[in-house]
Amino acid sequence: MTDLSDLPPAWPGRRALAWPGVLLLVALALWAYAMRHTDVSRLDDYGLVSALHPTFWAGLAVLTTGFWFTVRDARRPGAWSAAYVLGLLVMERATQAVLYPTPLYAWAWKHEAVIDHLLTAGGLQTADQVGDMAVYDQWPGFFAAQAALQRLLGVDSAAMFMAWWPLASSLMLLLPLLLIYRTFTEDRRLIWTAVWLFYVANWVGQDYFSPQSVAYALHVGVLAVVLRRFGRSAVRRGRPRQAVWTVVITVMIVAIVISHQLTPGMLAVCLLALCLSRRYRDWVPLVTTVVIFLVWCLTAALPFLSAAMPDMIRSIGDVGANVETGYGATPTGTGAIATSWAARLLSGSVLLLAAVGVLRQRVLRHRARPLLLVAAAPLPMFAASSYGSEMIFRVLLFMLPGAAFFAAAALLPKVRTLAADAARETGDRQATGTARSRRWGIGTWVPLAALLGGTLAFVPAYSGKDRINYFPPQEVALVRQLFDQAPDGSLVVAANRNYPDAYASYGSIDHYWFLDDARSHVDKIVRDPAATLADDMAGVERPARAYFLLTQGQLANSEMNGQLDKAQLDRIRKSVAASPRFRLVAENGAGWLYELKQSGGAQR
Repeated sequence: MTDLSDLPPAWPGRRALAWPGVLLLVALALWAYAMRHTDVSRLDDYGLVSALHPTFWAGLAVLTTGFWFTVRDARRPGAWSAAYVLGLLVMERATQAVLYPTPLYAWAWKHEAVIDHLLTAGGLQTADQVGDMAVYDQWPGFFAAQAALQRLLGVDSAAMFMAWWPLASSLMLLLPLLLIYRTFTEDRRLIWTAVWLFYVANWVGQDYFSPQSVAYALHVGVLAVVLRRFGRSAVRRGRPRQAVWTVVITVMIVAIVISHQLTPGMLAVCLLALCLSRRYRDWVPLVTTVVIFLVWCLTAALPFLSAAMPDMIRSIGDVGANVETGYGATPTGTGAIATSWAARLLSGSVLLLAAVGVLRQRVLRHRARPLLLVAAAPLPMFAASSYGSEMIFRVLLFMLPGAAFFAAAALLPKVRTLAADAARETGDRQATGTARSRRWGIGTWVPLAALLGGTLAFVPAYSGKDRINYFPPQEVALVRQLFDQAPDGSLVVAANRNYPDAYASYGSIDHYWFLDDARSHVDKIVRDPAATLADDMAGVERPARAYFLLTQGQLANSEMNGQLDKAQLDRIRKSVAASPRFRLVAENGAGWLYELKQSGGAQR
């Protein structure tokens, strides 16, 4: 095992034990003060970044500094490093849940609607019954589990707890990460610094209330078991125990396969990469994953795959198209561009540090080669699919456990240090003096600056688009008013799907998001909004109705992702408001709801 220990405590006695707790409490107190004095009622294009009270940033800086000086002391109990990591998760993942009165992300609200539909319908449904939404019934693992949890807790909706899901899903990753890193080193500094960097660099946003969040945690869990229990040394210790662990990973693989489309493929390529290492030539995990995945694809998921397969085949090998952003996904405006670059620089910095760690730590390069293979394995997925223009983000996510480990190695001293050599040559007293002087040298402050910069950069990378992702209570109330009064068979027309409960009652209510349409038709709507929209909404027969909904979330998404700007959307709304073919049903500070007037038996 590697051992990077070389520095004695800076302060002897009780002070050395007490000061980490003091800094941790100061950081959390600053965070708590910031939570009480941050106003999120008016978010600009920088999202939560510009709204946060300055004490939040001070608290994050204190937390990072305290963690760095705590984790570098190899003689300090690892519980302090764990406490700082938990503090980081609170400040990173609980801030939004505390500040915002409603859950974030339109996709989280969509998943809540799927659970509600599953509970209402009482079973899975086909495309003939629910159209495109049937894809969720073909990968129902997450939704079925959440429906059971909802009934167990006795709550009416998953919205009661999904705001806290980023914190919960992040905590789910902690144990498997620790198991993976402990497979290759016993040095607590390297382990906890790698965990810190993993959470700091995990800005991709797949920790929200989603199948991916659970499937990813299970993916990391499978890797942890395979790395610890399926190597050559583990196999030699006995086959009966190996059979038990095979059952364990089989259960986890089944849960992954029935919950998410992409994660089984990522797991398969990671396990294949491990088989290239002489230490992990056991093919059982890989074969188990592939067989279960194929069985599911050829049975339950076959309807979706049959329809999607032609496009999937065409995308194979087209790397340029797979990584480019499509229409409506291009950051627009100073704030959106700045937060996008913060995310890119954060990921790029961690990957660069990982490369430095691989080159610098020769012992780790040998011992942790399987983890290096796991980190590199997702890269070929660029050539497989665009995954809705998100493949580049997913590849970064699946590379992160390995990349964070080697990035941490770049920030810490080499395996055999100068301080240890000096101790053997001149005695313990001189070694201690040298070590203490090195503690405050460039080897301390440069890594601290890198760690602090990455930790601070996480906030804009993760929360910089909260103007899009946050739906105020007024917007939630307006949308719920719509679905409370809309008869079955009604049609809801909106600019895009970025509003809460956008998929509510999707089994009985139709939706049309005109910005998803061809650009030529969008231009026609901009030129003559009321008449074009009225024609699009015609044909809805009584007692059903046709509604036009425009909300704050739609406006933010359209502006910040390069679709229609504020002036164009205002023109559309004003045209609808002035048209005699529409009537205003409801409005508040977060949006407007109009109904197309009915004439005779149908609308026209």
